[in-house]
Amino acid sequence: MLTRLKKLFLIAAMCTTIIAAPLGTASAELSSAIKSDADTANELGLLIGDGKGVDAAYLSKASTRLQAAIISLRLNGKLNEALAFTGKLNFSDAEQVGKANQSILAYLKSKPELGWQGAGNNRFEPSAAISSQQFYKVILENLGYKSGSDFTYQQSETFAASHGLKEIAGMTSLLNTHLATALVEALSANMKNGKPFFDTLQANGVIAPGSTLPQGERIGVGQNDKLGNYFTDKNGRALYFFTKDAENVNSCQGDCVKNWPIYYDANLQIPAWLNKTDFAIITRADGAKQLTYKNWPLYYFAKDSKPGDVTGEGLGGVWFAAKSDYAIMLGTSKDAGNYLTDDYGRALYYFDKDTSGKSVCEGNCLVNWPAYSSSSVSVPSTIKGSDIGTITRPDGSKQASFKGFPLYYFIKDKAHGELNGQGVNDVWYIVDPAKFNGTTASTTPAAPTVKTYNIDIKEYSFGNGALTVEAGSKVIFTNYDEMKHNAVALDGSFASPLLAKGETYTVTFDKPGTYNYFCEPHKSFMTGQIIVK
Repeated sequence: MLTRLKKLFLIAAMCTTIIAAPLGTASAELSSAIKSDADTANELGLLIGDGKGVDAAYLSKASTRLQAAIISLRLNGKLNEALAFTGKLNFSDAEQVGKANQSILAYLKSKPELGWQGAGNNRFEPSAAISSQQFYKVILENLGYKSGSDFTYQQSETFAASHGLKEIAGMTSLLNTHLATALVEALSANMKNGKPFFDTLQANGVIAPGSTLPQGERIGVGQNDKLGNYFTDKNGRALYFFTKDAENVNSCQGDCVKNWPIYYDANLQIPAWLNKTDFAIITRADGAKQLTYKNWPLYYFAKDSKPGDVTGEGLGGVWFAAKSDYAIMLGTSKDAGNYLTDDYGRALYYFDKDTSGKSVCEGNCLVNWPAYSSSSVSVPSTIKGSDIGTITRPDGSKQASFKGFPLYYFIKDKAHGELNGQGVNDVWYIVDPAKFNGTTASTTPAAPTVKTYNIDIKEYSFGNGALTVEAGSKVIFTNYDEMKHNAVALDGSFASPLLAKGETYTVTFDKPGTYNYFCEPHKSFMTGQIIVK
């Protein structure tokens, strides 16, 4: 289900300069009632960590087969027995780990009924990555289900989902942050015998007496073919952002709140890959409390009748599914209309002296107008994903762009919703995505219209069929895969560098002809053709 959760955890800070962004006229407060699955898994003793415990560094590490085996032994109360095991028969690669872990491997070798027979050829491969399919198999077996009789290995995720276990589904390799969420998720499941898993763990001494399950609401993650991943409540109902809240978080009042009920609970549990400091509680003008994410108040849509419904997406051009990975968002001002913001609602600007793909803002200019950078690619559904790109600045740093033009903050925008940079020196302006088509500096009246075409590199493909363009056209290659790709012409007429996810490369085709090209790392199957007339 959630093929991109790894990316969600790894999203970096979205800007080069931190700009304070208090929430307008509503008071915002961080709450100790907002709790991460990493905290819960650690407090309950389900995830121990290493070195400094369950910290950010530990959570960002890749999970391994040995780690999953240790967690399995901890859950079934056999870890101490395994640590004390003195049997000599072991896997051939046991010396890859320390003495204590060698005892664990020998214990697993002696008890094949526990389901850890190894990876073949008498090898355990303790450092090998573990997938969500493998880890859900571990959890299901700890719930009392048997692989091979109750479910097959291939059915692990489907069978797990039928028992409410789906938060990390679809991942080929896990981070420790995913283990934390999967473990907390499993606490609410029932054993095969019908008893609650949490109660069973507590009765067996795995969880301390007096401990309780997480209470209240929970941020979940839904998945939609068009939208990707989006936030839900604990029952799977979609949550939304309102663009007018960029100017005033009390924008939704009266009938608006009837149609878009506010999302709030005194206790909130969040997946371990999300940052607790991005969540807060505000007190609205009407006295009601509301949960926010990255300064955006969270809402339901009254017409979403069941889990999986996202009928409010894009409604009126001002309501959008709440997400953690927006590269840009939209704000709406009564006076200025719609404009681009970063994912926290801070206004973004363009410099009218820039040209496509190039920033001329340097030195003190860049101090006052910090460059905006983003590692994400998700956008509101009313914006074309291909309009968001990246340019490389003269110093080698990356800067986000819209339709090829660099995006900036204004240092004097101190509060949420401020647009103090609008019109400064008649060269700085907010970006209305529906109206913006370039800068004055990029416009040459006598020049012929240059058409631009996009080739989206997705799923190891340049798309279906040949692209036909007119002479003088520009073709923008944009990589949407996690893997780096490039585009190299067979005749040597163009060759892009390797493009990371979200990066672009533009080629201008002045000469008619047929241009066959390929991706160097994957040239055996990634090919394309451009026909210039």
